Parts: sequence; C-alpha cells; structure tokens
Amino acid sequence: MPDTVSQPNQARKPEAFPPLPDDALAILPARQAVLFPGIVLPLTLNRPASIAAAQEAVRHERNIAVLLQRDPSVDEPMEEQLYRVGTAAEILRYVTAPDGTHHLICRGVRRIRIMDYLSGYPFLAARVEQIGTSEVFTPAIEARVTLLKQRAQEALQLLPNFPAEMGAAIEGLDSPSALADFVAGVSDAKPAEKQEILEAVDVTERLDKVLAMIGERLKVLRLTKEIGDQTQSSLSSQQRQHILREQLRQIQKELGEGDEKSAEIAELGERIAKAEMPKEAKEQADKELKRLERMPEAAGEYAMIRTYLDWLIDLPWSKLAPERIDIAEARRILDEEHFGLEKVKRRILEFLAVRKLNPDGKSPILCFIGPPGVGKTSLGQSIAHATGRKFARISLGGVHDEAEIRGHRRTYIGALPGNIIQAMRRAEIRNPVLMLDEMDKLGSGFQGDPSSALLEVLDPEQNSTFRDNYLAVPFDLSKVMFIGTANMADTIPGPVRDRMEIIEIPSYIDEEKLEIAKRYLVKRQLAAAGLDALQCEITDAALSRIIRDYTREAGVRNLEREIGAVCRHAAMRIAEKQDEKLRVTEDNLTSILGPPRFERESAMRTSVPGVATGLAWTPVGGDILFIEATRTPGNGRLVLTGQLGDVMKESAQAALTLAKGRTAELGVASDSFEKSDIHIHVPAGAIPKDGPSAGVAMFTALASLLTGRTVRSDTAMTGEISLRGLVLPIGGVKEKVLAAIRAGITTVLLPARNRKDLEDVPESARQHVRIVWLDTVEDAVAAALEAPGAASLASDATPDSDSQRRAARPNDLP
Repeated sequence: MPDTVSQPNQARKPEAFPPLPDDALAILPARQAVLFPGIVLPLTLNRPASIAAAQEAVRHERNIAVLLQRDPSVDEPMEEQLYRVGTAAEILRYVTAPDGTHHLICRGVRRIRIMDYLSGYPFLAARVEQIGTSEVFTPAIEARVTLLKQRAQEALQLLPNFPAEMGAAIEGLDSPSALADFVAGVSDAKPAEKQEILEAVDVTERLDKVLAMIGERLKVLRLTKEIGDQTQSSLSSQQRQHILREQLRQIQKELGEGDEKSAEIAELGERIAKAEMPKEAKEQADKELKRLERMPEAAGEYAMIRTYLDWLIDLPWSKLAPERIDIAEARRILDEEHFGLEKVKRRILEFLAVRKLNPDGKSPILCFIGPPGVGKTSLGQSIAHATGRKFARISLGGVHDEAEIRGHRRTYIGALPGNIIQAMRRAEIRNPVLMLDEMDKLGSGFQGDPSSALLEVLDPEQNSTFRDNYLAVPFDLSKVMFIGTANMADTIPGPVRDRMEIIEIPSYIDEEKLEIAKRYLVKRQLAAAGLDALQCEITDAALSRIIRDYTREAGVRNLEREIGAVCRHAAMRIAEKQDEKLRVTEDNLTSILGPPRFERESAMRTSVPGVATGLAWTPVGGDILFIEATRTPGNGRLVLTGQLGDVMKESAQAALTLAKGRTAELGVASDSFEKSDIHIHVPAGAIPKDGPSAGVAMFTALASLLTGRTVRSDTAMTGEISLRGLVLPIGGVKEKVLAAIRAGITTVLLPARNRKDLEDVPESARQHVRIVWLDTVEDAVAAALEAPGAASLASDATPDSDSQRRAARPNDLP
C-alpha cells in the first residue's frame, strides 16, 4: 500500500464485527461512475456505509469493490439494487477534508463478479470471484484495435483543449483488453452503456461495443463542431452588429435621442408587466417590444409597433367590475327612469335575476325591437346602471365592411382594431354592458359581410376567444353583456337574429306620452335651456295639444324637440327681460309653435263615398292609410296609382273581382262594371307602399263607391281578403291599433283570426277603441258603411273631440 494513504481514526474503538474473509471485499456503491481496470478515478464519499467500507479497506490494506447502482436516486442501496459485475480497486489515497468530507482516489485492478453477500458488517460486503481475460491476437482483433485507435484519436481531435498525453497513452496501449477498457473509461458515455462494456468478458465483443459507442460519439462531435463553426460565424456577425449598434447609441446620445428612447422602452416594459395579459398576448407584446428596442425611431414601422403596443396595454385583459345585482334596486331604477313598458321591465328583471343566481351561466343576448324614440338605448343604460357596470355603445347602421367588426390587419397603413375592441378599450373593463345599435341596418359590400363577423361575437360558445385581425391574439368577450337594438326584426340577418332573444317595445299612446313629457322631457329641456320650473311652466293641456296637433309618431323624439322649442322661446323672452316667468297654455301655444301641423282628417277624407281608412305597419310605427276609389266611363279597366307594390296591386285586383261577384249582396246592377273604369288611388304617391293588409280597406272603398254609402269617419280597418270573401289574418296588430288611437279613430276592424294578438296591445290603449272582429267581407261592409241615407249626416256631423266620439260609439272590447 502506498505511503500516501492517510490512516483515519487512529484511536478507533475495537471492532464490533469480524474481519472480512480473504475472498471477500467491502463494497463501495457508485451512483453514476463505472470504474474500469487500469483507470484512476476520484470519488467523494457521503454515505456512512461507504465511508465505513473505505476505512475498513484502508485499515487492512485491502482492495475495495466498486459497483454501479441501478437507480442513482437511492440513498441506501440494497443488494438487489447493485449490478453484480464490478471492479476491484486499489486505494491510492484517502483524505478527510477540513470541512468533514471524505475523498477517495482509487485505481481499477481487475473485473470481479459478486458471488454472495455477507451480513454482520456496517457496510456492504460480499464474496467475489475474479473475471479473467484471455489476450488472443488474431487478425480480426488487430483490425479492431487499429480502427479503435483511429476513432479515439479523431474523437480527441474534435474535443476542445484535449490533453496530448491522452493521445500518446492510447497509442502506447498494445493490449486489446486494456485499450477497450481505457477508451471506455475516459469516454463520457452513459453509466449504463459503460456497465454493459464492463460486463463484456470476451475481448472481441468488448471491442465491438466500444467501437459502436465511439462511433456514435464521433457523430455527435462532428455535428457539434459543424454547429460551432456556424455559430462562430454568426457570433462574428452579431459582434459586428453590436459594435455598430453601440456606435449608433453613442451618436444618438450625442444628439440627445438615446436617453429618451431608452426611457420610453423602459416605460412600455413596465406597462406591459402591469397589464396582466394572458400568456399569448404577453409573449406577443414582449416580442414587439424587443423589435421596437432594436429599431431606430426614424423607421416607418416604429410608430406602427408603438401604436400596437399601446392597444395591447390599454385593453382591459383582466379588469372586471364587481357585479352587484339587487333586483329590488333594479326594479326601482327601471321604474324611475322609464314609464310604462311593464312587460319589457319584467323580462329585464328576469334576465338580471338569472345573472345573479348563475353568474357564470351563458345568458341570452337581448335585442330590443321597436320604433324610433321609444327608449331602446336608454333601457340599455338603465341595465348598466342597475348592475353597476359601464355602458358602451356601437352603432352598426350603415356598416358594410367586415373589418369594422374584426379590425384591419397590421399590414395596412393606418390599421386599427374593429369597433368591438375599440368599445372594450373605451369601457376599460372586461364586463361592460355593450349595446349594438341599429342591427337591422347592417350592410354588405365587396369588403365582406359584417353580419357574419358578428356571429362569433354574439355566440357564447365562441366569443371567449374572439380574435381581432389587428391584435392577432384572442380576447375574451364572454363576460360582456350584449344588448342589441333595431327598428324591425325582418331585416336583421337570420343567423344573427337566431342568436338573440327578441323583446318588442310598443308605441306610446297619448296618455303615456303626456306622463313621459311631465316626468322626463320637460325637466331635461328646461335644464338644456338654462331654465328652472319657476321660470317656465308648461300646462298639461299645452302638452296634450303638442302631442295631438304638433307630433304624430310612435315614440317621443319629436315631442321632445317641440318641448325644447317652447323652452328656447321662454329662454329668449326671459333673457330679453320681456318676462320673468312664462306660462305656456293651450291658448298661447300657437303663437310659440305656429299653426298645428297635423289634423284629424279621417272625418274629412271619408265624407264622400269611395274613401276608406286603412291601417299600415312601418318600421317607425303604425300609420293610417286612405284608400280612394272612383268610377269613370270606360270599358272595365282597373287603374292603380299611388306607388303601390306588387302585393297591394294584387289586393286591389282581388277586391275588384270580389266586388264584381258580390253585386247582388251590394244591391248593384251586374252590368255596372262593363261601361266603367275603376280607379283606386292611395294618396302620398311619392311614398312606396306595399304589404298584405289593405284588402279589406280596398273592398270597403269599392263597396262604398258602388252603394253610395260613406264609410264611418271614426272607423279604420286592416286585413287581407280571399276570393271567397274570407278576411285573412295580418301582422303588426299592436302598432296598427296604436296608430288608430293617435289618429283619433274610435272603431278598429280586425280579422277575427287575430284575436290572440290583441293581448299585445296595452290595456290602457284598449280602453280607447272599439274592436270589431271580421270573418268575411260582409262583416266589414256592415260595420264600416253608414246606413243608407246617412251620407249627408256623416259629412256634416264631425265630432269635436275624442270624448264626443267615444260617447257617440260605445266601446265593446272583448
């Protein structure tokens, strides 16, 4: 044993275990090291059993067996966790460092195989047998030796800073077994591969395994060298760029530009970190920030990247407003801000109740359908107020470019995100109330179909990953409360309409308009004119006359304009100090607003035979429609004027045919049509008119013309007819009845098959009209035409007021 070995624990207590037999060795388990014969290997000992085994071998100047563990993570390996083939090693040096660690330098002597393990020792010990190696020189072995030396030398040449002595040592080895062990021992192969070589007793097999191993290693070393050469070339280019960039930085510093840009980049980096973006958006922002940092400020793309980063940073990726839904408070807000609309309010409260009980549920998307001025947009604002969310609005009227919804791609100059993302930026939270206004006025052009882009926005299953073309990263819209508005549902694209729940908002009757004016409109217009209630007073009678004589609409938009005109007149007189207070009454209203713009003309229009009052539906509410018929000498032609569409032309032809077939019932000569031309005219000829609901009115006008009996002035009618004389159902009953009330009509003739639709008419409106149900055209003639001989009376007696008309004809509501 060399004299360099330190003798540990000189004052050690007597041994508590028997000495090892001559054919047994203490075992040193190695986690990741395989020792070959002839190889010197340093080891660090940490486990108590390993330290005890090494000390035992040093004390008795014996070899120690080094075995590889099957699992390196095991701290105290047992017998079955060690390979059975290892190496008997001579301990060259054992050192205990000042920090208490134990270090061992050993040299492999020969291969051994474990026979059986011994017990009773504080370390692993086993009986072993030596594995001999026969040195046989054959041409095949010599060829393998020569090839192995060549490959080993080539591998050494590819290694950086390899020791020259190692190459000389390999050349000096003549023993095939020693050469294989040496090359395998100094290689960086995996421990399992080395163990496989260690267990190869046959020299030929061992040389083949080492050749295969060194061959694979050569492939890696060659590829590494190739990559290294390429990297070096790239590094040279990068070093050049770095030098140039550093020079540019110094130039910018001299010009006073560098510090400002660095501060801007640093500020952007801080804002990106605070924006709490999702992973994909954060990676995109960091990537663009690095591009911006490398780019000179004078570059054209610099401003585009900076704008893009501002959009990414300003979007509310994770900002959610706390949603507080109090149903009682929401009811109070809706009642305070809107008069009437009970069915609409009830549906909104149901909507909010579901959101409160199931905040994560996919609630329906509401769409308010109604004429202009009935409060669709203000209802959306009230929902935002009731839920404590911010309100944002997008107008879709006239939008014909898909990019206005999805945004433009950044390849275009001046590209911006779409209206959806812009609205989210304005809202500054991810769960606002977002109103999509005028959905029925979406267009379509060669730039794409915007309604198709809305499908993803309005689909709760898809809008959590809405991808704007400008952002190019997904944005979550699933928390947004979408509300749509439109004047009519028919022109909303079908797939978009299918994704929404339609809530119809009816027209207002005069009493409702009066209450709305008193509660909201007067106060708002007084404030706009800089007045208060003490300076300008508008009486209820004046408001009623404004509603009756100066406006005729489904909503209250024009009514507010007229009230505003009155308030401005009062403001002018007070500013000129002509009055300190102005009281607007029914008597002085004409001097302020001028003569009445509308009059109850139904009595005047129907004072002669051949004129009937019909009811029509329009996107801005219902309206009355006069049908005029006259007879001139001719040859039986039908003349139609008044910009009638195909449907109304067909209704006129059907009415004439039906009248010809009913001559006996009408008391008209059967040949009265042969020498006469019938002319049917619908006034306001500049306005196109069409729709399947004028058949009854046209037949009634023809019956009035042929019989000489006038149509009652307080009666209006709607319905389509068949050639058998049946009255067919129509749509828009609610709007038509309300239009009749606005025009002063007290009797409305409706198809009997529309009885179910009367429920849509507000109860307060039904108190103002008498409904007559029609099954056949004979019912219409009986209800609408004056009695024979009453024509002159009808033309002379025009009721002066609604109350007189109601007294003259009682209400027979079903």
